[in-house]
Amino acid sequence: MDDINEKLENKLGEVTRAAHELEIPVMILIEGAPASGKSRLANALYMALDAKYTNFIAARPPREAYVRYPFLQRYWYHLPPEGDINIHFRSWYSQYIELKDYYKATHTPFNMAELEEDMENFEETLINNDYEIIKLFINTDKEARERHIKKLKGNPVLKWKAEEFQGLLKHHDYDEEMSYFINRQTLCPWEVVNFHNSDQAVNDMYKILIDRLESRIERASTAEEPVVDGKFTRDFETKLFTFDFDKEKMKKKDYQKRLPLLQEKMREIQFQLYEHKIPLILVYEGMDAAGKGGNIKRTRALLDPTGYTNNAIGAPSDIELSHHYLWRFANRIPRTGHIGFFDRSWYGRVLVERVEGFATMREWQQAYQEINDFEKSLSNAGAIIIKFFLSLDKEEQLERFRDRENTPEKAWKITEEDWRNRDKWDLYLEASEDMINYTSTKIAPWCIISSNNKRYARITALETIIKMCESRLKKV
Repeated sequence: MDDINEKLENKLGEVTRAAHELEIPVMILIEGAPASGKSRLANALYMALDAKYTNFIAARPPREAYVRYPFLQRYWYHLPPEGDINIHFRSWYSQYIELKDYYKATHTPFNMAELEEDMENFEETLINNDYEIIKLFINTDKEARERHIKKLKGNPVLKWKAEEFQGLLKHHDYDEEMSYFINRQTLCPWEVVNFHNSDQAVNDMYKILIDRLESRIERASTAEEPVVDGKFTRDFETKLFTFDFDKEKMKKKDYQKRLPLLQEKMREIQFQLYEHKIPLILVYEGMDAAGKGGNIKRTRALLDPTGYTNNAIGAPSDIELSHHYLWRFANRIPRTGHIGFFDRSWYGRVLVERVEGFATMREWQQAYQEINDFEKSLSNAGAIIIKFFLSLDKEEQLERFRDRENTPEKAWKITEEDWRNRDKWDLYLEASEDMINYTSTKIAPWCIISSNNKRYARITALETIIKMCESRLKKV
């Protein structure tokens, strides 16, 4: 058995190095009931893989700090970069099972069907973006587990481990819960490893991983060259941005009267959201010089800075580029009771990346559904999501560009990239219209605001936020 084990271990090292060179991100989930032998298998696997690009993530039972973020946030955080391997010892499946117990114990309202959907969408998003997810279930009969626990009880040094296992088994029937998932038809099925003999179980696990990775490597090696095409319409004419920009105006005197009242109200809203532990996510998109930064500045002017984050999104770093495009945004989602501002957002995938050819046709086309699923998971976690698209006409943008160039204290706001983007006005307009049509949902609607008049745009956005938050607060 040792010779077989060594050959399989060497083969596993060979295929994982090949996967690393092809920049395939791999996620290995290891699940199993307490005392099933999964720790022994997980350690054998961890020892067999190259430490330079292997990470071991052990899930912990739900804690208050965890449940203040969306259910899958910590797994977004731990996504492996391209070419790395993550071993998830007890994954989002264990978290789901234990979260159900936590909610019952704390008398917290919950909807487990929503979490199941979030998990399916999460896996589908990753698979569609070339992540290899291998789910291993370590199967051991109950009698063997009970013998193992009894043996631990007899060891004074390991007695605590037996008590921990019994504590987990007391709260839920793990086997029943997991059988529900194992028997479901999904994009990523479970591989069952029977643990009756440790050496045989390790070898069986290695064989599964080798087969899966060899198949994945073959697909990657024979894949066709990705198509980069924004699929834009010749002589595009907008059907969405046809309103009279000059009609929506506001006098300075009226603005100065209304703004401070709305800002005071926004501060009250912030405290009410904190009291009821409701997260608020505010997304601002729009053409260059549409006033996104100024709008955000007026909205947060009187807020308590300990209760919000302002995320000004620029070009992704090398580390961010090596992860799924949603990774850097999932890590910035506010916890319950806090507010997250996003000056540009995850919509870059279907805007700038589509227009500039930074995303393949498959990537930006599938992103609409991925984003809808992502936002649905945030809504399922209790978040209010409000998305603003600040729209101005081409002549007003030109005037603002020239004003920035000719005003020393504003000159830093205008760049050569802004002028290049202006040359692609019609492409950005079509991409923006598609974005709004495909991603404006009941739980995360787009609010289009005419921003030729900055005062009107700021007041309209503030009033919209207050109205939507008050509507939600009436329901708590």
